[in-house]
Amino acid sequence: MAGFFRSNSNITSTDANIVLLGVPDESKSLARRKGTSRAPNVIRNASNDTEYFERNGKVIPISPMRGTVLNKRVVDLGDFTRDELYDLVVGLVRSNKIPVIIGGDHSISTIILDAIGSSLGKVSLLYFDAHPDFVSSTRNYYGSVITDSAGAIEFKHSLLIGTRAAEQEELENASDVGLEICSPLDILEQGIVNFADKIVKKSSGNRRYISIDLDSVDPASAPGVSLPSAGGLSSIELIYLLKRVVSSGIIGMDIVELSPDYDFNNLTANLAARILTECIASIEL
Repeated sequence: MAGFFRSNSNITSTDANIVLLGVPDESKSLARRKGTSRAPNVIRNASNDTEYFERNGKVIPISPMRGTVLNKRVVDLGDFTRDELYDLVVGLVRSNKIPVIIGGDHSISTIILDAIGSSLGKVSLLYFDAHPDFVSSTRNYYGSVITDSAGAIEFKHSLLIGTRAAEQEELENASDVGLEICSPLDILEQGIVNFADKIVKKSSGNRRYISIDLDSVDPASAPGVSLPSAGGLSSIELIYLLKRVVSSGIIGMDIVELSPDYDFNNLTANLAARILTECIASIEL
């Protein structure tokens, strides 16, 4: 089987049930750390380098920890502009395909959520991020994703996960709409298995969307992000939570905010590649 990001002439976008898109755009980022626009290809390269072996002229995929990639029809359509993203996502979800989008800065999630919301209705959002991205005093940037996407989110069935760097304004906005915030301390106290049970139950339904800012992970394990914040999730905690949720059903997901220039030994890029493998392996079709 060819890798997700390797040429596979046997799979087209029509045949695929999982469609990967890159959005190399950081035009709505205010971070001092730049470079997220280079992330899609960096993640592709990391996947090809770390998730597959080559031996005797064959490409051999690494088996995921749980689940399988062998029965998944995955196609990478390449990179697109943020202006093209809305129509692409609308077309995919209306065709019952699962879009997996790689950014870019987190503002692309607003476009994705709006596209899904207009097509299918409000989503249950699981938002893995060190920051709530719920600023309302400033709009249309990577820190106002939740504000800008509010019309597409079913707040009572959504969660902010891994949050630890919130502004007071964001905390008040979350409280006003009943959006629960779960810090790494909350997850530690509840235990990872119990917390996974909680988020699966709370976000239950046919329209569950996952957004993953890589800064949800502690910078000791994921240094290559735009806005690192100490005290985050471990890599395996994030992967476990994602696999539990994905296996319960999703309509799409994104991975954002890799800043390659600040990565160390490709730790963060390799983590993103592993997240892709494990999530795709856990998708039930």
